[in-house]
Amino acid sequence: MEEKEQKKLRLRLTIGNKILGGFIILIALFIVNGAIIFWKGKFIDRVVNSSSENYRPSQDAIQDFILLVTRAKMLATNWVYLQTNQEDKDALKKLQKTDYPVLQNRFEKLVPQWESEEQRLSMDTVFVKFDSLIKIQQESIMAPLQSFENYEDPITKLLAEDVIESQIIPRSTDLIRRLEKIAAIQSEVTTESNDNVLTSISSLQNYTLILGAGIIIIGLLSAIFLMRAITRPVNFLKNVVVKLGRGELVEDKQANVSNDEIGEMAVAMDNLVTGLKSTSLFAENIGNGNYQMEFQPLSEHDVLGNALINMRDNLSKVADDDKKRNWATEGQAKFGEILRTNNTDLNKLADEIIGNLVKYLKANQGALYIVDDAAADEETTMSMKACYAWDKKKYLNHKIHRGEGLAGQAWQEGDTVYLTEVPQNYVRIVSGLGDANPTAVLIVPLKVNDQIFGVVEIASFGEFQDFEIEFVQKIAESIASTISSVKVNARTQRLLEESQEMTEQMRAQEEEMRQNMEELQATQEEMQRSQGETESTLNAIHSSLAVSEYNPDGTIVKTNSNFLELFGYTQDEVLGEHHRVLASKEEKNSEEYRQFWRDLANGYPKKGLFKRQNRKGELINVRSAFSPIKNRSGEVVKIMEIAYELK
Repeated sequence: MEEKEQKKLRLRLTIGNKILGGFIILIALFIVNGAIIFWKGKFIDRVVNSSSENYRPSQDAIQDFILLVTRAKMLATNWVYLQTNQEDKDALKKLQKTDYPVLQNRFEKLVPQWESEEQRLSMDTVFVKFDSLIKIQQESIMAPLQSFENYEDPITKLLAEDVIESQIIPRSTDLIRRLEKIAAIQSEVTTESNDNVLTSISSLQNYTLILGAGIIIIGLLSAIFLMRAITRPVNFLKNVVVKLGRGELVEDKQANVSNDEIGEMAVAMDNLVTGLKSTSLFAENIGNGNYQMEFQPLSEHDVLGNALINMRDNLSKVADDDKKRNWATEGQAKFGEILRTNNTDLNKLADEIIGNLVKYLKANQGALYIVDDAAADEETTMSMKACYAWDKKKYLNHKIHRGEGLAGQAWQEGDTVYLTEVPQNYVRIVSGLGDANPTAVLIVPLKVNDQIFGVVEIASFGEFQDFEIEFVQKIAESIASTISSVKVNARTQRLLEESQEMTEQMRAQEEEMRQNMEELQATQEEMQRSQGETESTLNAIHSSLAVSEYNPDGTIVKTNSNFLELFGYTQDEVLGEHHRVLASKEEKNSEEYRQFWRDLANGYPKKGLFKRQNRKGELINVRSAFSPIKNRSGEVVKIMEIAYELK
């Protein structure tokens, strides 16, 4: 009997039963805690949703309505008192046609959810009153005050001002007062909702703390009981650690490990042994020069593994630096040979440079611009001398001014431009299958002794490395020096040829100048004779016809006595005035009249029979001819009118 009781006692006190009992209690507490959290959470969620979907949006909508009423009052007032403020007039129309219906739609969704029937009725009253206010604005202000003549009518203006003072402002004030009252009620509802949320959260915190304390206590008791079960695998782990201390990599693994901390220690020990084997293999590969092998340290605190990775990275960096130096050295030698063997023909030199440079950088396309030779008083430009895989449309517009585009900016600043976010349509890399925007664009000025001889521009689907940019900058100086030498040689040869040509030309020009002098003398005599005839013709016109001169915009700058007599004005009364002072009221406000002067300003002459108005306001029939006068560059500088009255 005693043996059965002891057996049952041992069965109850086993670690499995203790763990099972502890977990059952913990699970029960978690279920209770979860149920309370779910119950309270649903309540909080319901209150929060009401606040976020109705209370706060309603409060915001009411404030927006108050602002809308204020804006409507201000814009209606501006309509009356600010005649030329078209922006506010358009804003008032937009408020009535767009802003107010949008706000009204918001309230149609929110108001049915309000709990207070009185509040909903108050909101309906507000909409009715605001609709009435809009109707007053449209019928008593906007409709009467449409044109300039309406504003000039004192009665219309006075009635509109009276509507502002007696109806618009009082009604707007009443609407704002009603909305503020509704907003106050809505604010109380929102505050009550917030209080409910805070109360529920506080209650949920208390329940959670109590259950959490119970879970902690049960967990501590379970830990005390489980501490007795950690000694079984200790001897195995001790033997493994001793062997590792002697540098041995053990092969034995514990077959049966508990699913607890001791089991984790056994697994960690196995992982340590496996990691040390991987570390030794990694170190062996580094010694053999294999720097590409991947290696995962045991952890971020693995001193040996991280040290080996740093050593691999350092050795790889040294090898990579050597590779980059060799690449740059070979490139400088290659382009040095190109510059030495192509120093007589600038076009061939440019083609060789850009073609080999794009290929050597493994880029996709490039262009070489060289500064054009220009006289001292001319603006210096830069032309595309050679390109590789460049868009034909880009090549057609090959003249670049200083500061124009990225290439012109690099020329102006004398510094490298490197873009990895290339603007759309700046340049396209084209192939037989289509085109695409490059990933990177490198623009390097060809500069030597602070003098820029051109710019090299390279585009690529891949980004350029720092050593590649530095390489292009170094050879750019050599390219600039060679271009300078080629230009000097070409200039010397050209000057020699020009000198020989000028010698021949001067001999021919001596005889030509002698003949030209004789022809010039005869031409001068003919011009003097023609000038006398022109002056006589103008005098005859001024003595018999009305003549007036205008600026291209129609401003009167000069008239003769016949013109002043025809219209009954003095010289001081018309000078500086627009031609419209002579036009009838219907004509001066017409689009045809404005187009008439635009055509004259564009150089198109006009003539015909016109009705004009003299100083007394009488209409007279005038036949006029308007002639645009142009300067040597073809620009219209003035317009001359020759007219006479038809009786």
